[in-house]
Amino acid sequence: MNDNHSERRRAAEGRRTLSRRSFVKGGLVAGAGLLLAPRVALSALADSTDPVSAGARAKSVIQIWMWGGPAHLDTFDPKPQAGPEYCGPFDKPIPTNVDGITIGQMLPLLAKQADKYAILRSMTHGINGHETASYMVQTGRRPGGRIVYPSVGAVVSYFKGYRAGYERMIPPYIVLTQPQGRFSEAGFLGTRYKPFATGGDPAKTPFAVEGIVAAGITHQRQESRRRLLGELNTLGKAMAGAPQLAELAEAERQAYDLILGDAGKVFDLSQEENDLRARYGRNTFGQSCLMARRLVEAGVPYVTINYRGWDTHKQHFQAMRRQLPQLDAGFASLLEDLSDRRLLDSTIVWWTGEFGRTPKVQNDPPWNGGRGHYGRVFSAVVAGGGFRGGLVVGASDDKGETVKDRPVYPWDLIASMYELLGIDSSAKLQHPLGFEVPVIEAEQGARIDPLTEIM
Repeated sequence: MNDNHSERRRAAEGRRTLSRRSFVKGGLVAGAGLLLAPRVALSALADSTDPVSAGARAKSVIQIWMWGGPAHLDTFDPKPQAGPEYCGPFDKPIPTNVDGITIGQMLPLLAKQADKYAILRSMTHGINGHETASYMVQTGRRPGGRIVYPSVGAVVSYFKGYRAGYERMIPPYIVLTQPQGRFSEAGFLGTRYKPFATGGDPAKTPFAVEGIVAAGITHQRQESRRRLLGELNTLGKAMAGAPQLAELAEAERQAYDLILGDAGKVFDLSQEENDLRARYGRNTFGQSCLMARRLVEAGVPYVTINYRGWDTHKQHFQAMRRQLPQLDAGFASLLEDLSDRRLLDSTIVWWTGEFGRTPKVQNDPPWNGGRGHYGRVFSAVVAGGGFRGGLVVGASDDKGETVKDRPVYPWDLIASMYELLGIDSSAKLQHPLGFEVPVIEAEQGARIDPLTEIM
């Protein structure tokens, strides 16, 4: 009785002082209801005429977004012959399990998985600004003009999410863990197609997913709150069975299933073996990779891991000695785990940043050993979902400064992923002003050149 009285007092105080944002963070029905609202609102939009092939190779995408831009010379395009002014202390690239392919010396675990991925060493767009380069890589369009285009994640959510009859509780486009913040991911498609950013940290227990899992609140207390809210819902009791409240009641039921039922358990990493979690790395990136595997295993079409810490203008190599081992463990374990579970054939893994970093180390003040932004040539990696591993596409020159062979533009890569996902590259998106927009197109004067050599 005293416990119930205390809960009533806390609830009364909460109604006076808690903001809507606090309710979301607390994992209450309001927060989960906000998360579910787009799915409920869009349930009528499923359209069997959407141009998605039933024979698509790929069902999902895991995008590892290297926020800030990784150095291609330190990762997948080493240039030891360029000398210390370019490669710094990383002058001993290592062989992989594929003859003839070498990668950076700080990636020994990924070297053992090279048969599973393809390296694109001739990515290019020539843009050196974070926001504009991010927009270019994520949409395949040059910035500017009157149309703000949606990202790949939003397009996949559009065609393979709600409009394709997506019925799962978990949203079809998820970002682990913080929003990317460089551009509007949904573009003209609007907020319904924005990703759900989980917040929290999957390396902590529990993983406090915003609106679903609340740190410091037990399952029993959540159940107690649910009962209390039911007792306080006098309007619902008075209008029991009213059709006007039926959709709200269904949204509430689904919200509680996310918070307290089986649907939300996908975020519970404690269900994984400790050895596997350790192999991924007990850090935010490593556990995000494991979380991404769980999400695609649950049928989520698009997951982005927003991996920060790669904008290394100063003390670049010190940062790389911290960052690269985490990247190596998490990325390599993700590929191996997906393969072991027979998920890699149906999951595209896409590793990229908005650009690379200057091949020549900037040793002069104030940089003192940093690397700047570099969009002239950089590397990306793709695996799974119909992409063949153990191959290299394109090449940079001897110092990694320009494209030497087979330039690959963002629209080439995106069109290739759409093909494997069964999304027709000639499909149209409906703009809210009433006209149609091509799902992907090359810039004026260019053409789309799909990556047929690895498909």
